[in-house]
Amino acid sequence: MSQHWDPDRYLVYADERGRPFVDLLARVGAAAPARVVDLGCGPGNLTALLAQRWPAAEVVGVDSSPEMVARAVDVPGVRCEQGDLRTWRPERPVDVLFSNATLQWVPGHLDLLPDLVGQVAPDGWLAFQVPGNHGEPSHVLLHELAADPRFAGFTEGVARPHSHDPGVYADRLRDLGLEVDAWETTYLHLLPGEDPVFTWISGTGARPTLQALPDDLRAVFVEEYKALLREAYPPGPHGTTLPFRRVFVVAHPSPVHRDTRVPAARVTGRR
Repeated sequence: MSQHWDPDRYLVYADERGRPFVDLLARVGAAAPARVVDLGCGPGNLTALLAQRWPAAEVVGVDSSPEMVARAVDVPGVRCEQGDLRTWRPERPVDVLFSNATLQWVPGHLDLLPDLVGQVAPDGWLAFQVPGNHGEPSHVLLHELAADPRFAGFTEGVARPHSHDPGVYADRLRDLGLEVDAWETTYLHLLPGEDPVFTWISGTGARPTLQALPDDLRAVFVEEYKALLREAYPPGPHGTTLPFRRVFVVAHPSPVHRDTRVPAARVTGRR
């Protein structure tokens, strides 16, 4: 089924979702890039930070969601376009290719890495961040409930985000001749309000499952899922703590391999 993103719901915890973007950006060493691309730009609020850091660069945001692109078109200093990162190709090599919390939605995205590297200029930078929390209760409980016979006929086969450990990405990119800085961080987000973990995940990881359900069953599913999340993430005196693991990768051509990387045309043909 067609998937739809809700920019307003996604932005409920904009500050918390923005922290990994800022931490990733801080490790990119590009001084004066001419062309910067944000793959999976979402509503563009974070892409604006790329334009602020490199005001002389052409900054392009790409997202597959028409709802997100519609929200992002008015971001100052950023040109946004709709596109699927699996098939999107730049007009010319990119000096900084950035992707925040997007690759986890692409099945088999490890095999996409040579394509992405092939789109980066010889002295350019590839930087991405993916959630690494898919074994946490928020996701485990979602999938267990979705497998209940009441819901399974509708939720079977829906999209599930998936990512790898930092070392897996680092090895793949080093095989392509890049120097790699890979790490992970677990943020402890303190969320206010009622059922905040449901509010968080319903804007991202649970979205395909919720959309797959008919209205009457969705209401039942939501109430049961909220109850499970309240038990797994009980509120404390200051709010509800959501531990959230993120995986970060920044890659740059090694001086030894800079002139021997596979040309982009050959890389993109090997899929």
